[in-house]
Amino acid sequence: MDRTELGAVLRTWRERLQPSDVGVPAGVRRRTPGLRREEVAGLAGMSVDYLTRLEQGRGPHPSDAVLGALARALRITDAERDHLFRLAGGSPPLPGRIRTAVRPSVLRLLDRFTDTPALLLDAKTDVLAWNPMAAALLGDMSAVPLAERNVARQAFLGSPRVGGTRVGGDDGRRERLDRALACDLRRASGRYPDDPTLAALIRELRAGSERFARIWELRELDERHGETKVLHHPQLGEIELDCDVLHVRDDDQVLIVYSAAPGSSGAQALDLLRVVGLQEMGTAGQRS
Repeated sequence: MDRTELGAVLRTWRERLQPSDVGVPAGVRRRTPGLRREEVAGLAGMSVDYLTRLEQGRGPHPSDAVLGALARALRITDAERDHLFRLAGGSPPLPGRIRTAVRPSVLRLLDRFTDTPALLLDAKTDVLAWNPMAAALLGDMSAVPLAERNVARQAFLGSPRVGGTRVGGDDGRRERLDRALACDLRRASGRYPDDPTLAALIRELRAGSERFARIWELRELDERHGETKVLHHPQLGEIELDCDVLHVRDDDQVLIVYSAAPGSSGAQALDLLRVVGLQEMGTAGQRS
């Protein structure tokens, strides 16, 4: 692990980013170029102290998950990501492993969804990035520990809440969502039989959730399509929204977009969310 050079590249890549590149308000007083440490730490889901120690060349050996989160927060290229892993004494992600790096072009596309919630998932349903509206609807995902930012884990092992928001609707709707998540993981296990993080997730879910174990044994492989979802917001109550899944095929990632027909109750709720929800979040728009 080359701590000195690792710290130098982290500082350099942080300073070349502008707040507008990552959806962070610029503010009026910005004494240093690029992003502040606390902004990058928030984007990567780590403490400011941890990032400071890394940049100063005195940090511990970062895990692959931390390095991946830093790569996404700093919007670096694949070549830069591989260099980051090697400086930290690790190995870049191998072929055949689930891709967690997010292309800057995909993040720019995510930024374009200014009036609809949108978030990006990898093949094992880890939440990789989200926009301010998704934070307002689904809760402050930057406050969720990095290892727990997984849709399937939240659904089967913990409360379905993220922040203060949860999936609503009747039992039938919940069953369909659970089966869709299990199908997503089964298809992913076929595409990535050697990915250790996916295998560990499936073992954890089977051991910790009778509901997942039951659904997993069905061995379903139904294709998942966009559908209407009911979400419960702590201030706005139940919100019914259309949910569309856009595939980023080269990276095997999906962009989940929530929208509503003009004039519908869902559209009115989104209008309120843009005003009320973003004020409530304060730090909405941070990404892992």
